[in-house]
Amino acid sequence: MTALETLEPSRGRGDLPRPSHLRPADVLAVGSVGMRTRRLRTALTALGIAIGIASLVAVMGISSSSHKDLDARLNALGTNRLEVQAGQSFTPGGTPALDNNALAMIRRIGPVEAASGITTVSATVLRNNFVNPSETGGISIDSTDQFFAQATGATMASGQFLNAANVNYPAIVLGATSASRLGIRSVNQHARVYVSGHFFAVVGILKPIPLFPNLDTAAFIGRPVAATLFATSLAPDTAFVVTVPAQLDTVRSVLAATADPAAPGEAAVTRPSDAIAAKQAVDTSLTALLLGLGGVALVVGGIGIANVMVISVLERRTEIGVRRALGATKRHVRLQFLVEAVLLSLLGGILGVVLGVGVTIGYAHVQDIKLSIPALAAAAGLGAAIVVGALAGISPASRAARLAPADAIRPL
Repeated sequence: MTALETLEPSRGRGDLPRPSHLRPADVLAVGSVGMRTRRLRTALTALGIAIGIASLVAVMGISSSSHKDLDARLNALGTNRLEVQAGQSFTPGGTPALDNNALAMIRRIGPVEAASGITTVSATVLRNNFVNPSETGGISIDSTDQFFAQATGATMASGQFLNAANVNYPAIVLGATSASRLGIRSVNQHARVYVSGHFFAVVGILKPIPLFPNLDTAAFIGRPVAATLFATSLAPDTAFVVTVPAQLDTVRSVLAATADPAAPGEAAVTRPSDAIAAKQAVDTSLTALLLGLGGVALVVGGIGIANVMVISVLERRTEIGVRRALGATKRHVRLQFLVEAVLLSLLGGILGVVLGVGVTIGYAHVQDIKLSIPALAAAAGLGAAIVVGALAGISPASRAARLAPADAIRPL
């Protein structure tokens, strides 16, 4: 059999000509011609898709990392903490306050593991007796007991908290912000502050309290000494309670009546971690907004691909005509340009995923939070890129396929 017979089977034998076809490898080869011959245009177009994909991946990764870190912090702090505050008094001229025996009664509730409270003291704390009394630095003074740290989750930066040995004496513990404003960085035998005519020894400095940030600007003295020196009431303004996690709702339901049996409707019971959970909800809404912006960037990138493909079809009319004349079908031409659009967007998708992961890693490192990049984020990014590329390439590919060979090779 001759070479000609190999290429074109004899029709005299009744054989039909072989239908033109493209193997997958051939499809990829002809589909990547435009990308390989126009590298700068390919890079710029892929960059448009990459920005959109990077936005989606980074937002999802940063959101996941933030939520994971927040969950870890909540679990470490404990979501089994409750706070009881004396609400607005309904009695004309009445002063809102919990019962004098509120803390003792709360501790009798079976699932309660710890309870403490604070009462506002009518006094000012200054660095020494030479400071202008009006320059308080916004530091408040609260009286409390030795169970405060356990009930609030407070930890010490220096020294120790009030205990049974010094709670009856002029000893004071400073919140993190209070210590900074007073210029006291550590506890030593010379650390003293001036509290409304009395010197108090600084026995401890607290670290910031995540669940109760308002207490960072406070200073704490013992309840007995506050009553003696400043006539402070023994009734707490606010009570902090730690419960068995499984019994949280049960304790919450009886806490108001226990803390203030005379007027349970005036006591407000809250869970401090709810505020952090609310912040998480706000972050979720912000994430949705950012994802929307990333989607807009992705659409813009898709429009860029469509424009490039239309221009490519116009520039390669001669190529299309020659291929049609050599036996390429409309389906082959359509497939060529569709594959080119998908490859172009896939290149941008891969670049976008890499950029998005890099941004997430950098953010987690700077913010010192747990890194969490969902596999779904990368998969969704690549999937979105492919879908956008396919949609952007359908119209140009169909336009190329409709070109008649004679018209395609005719000069414009």
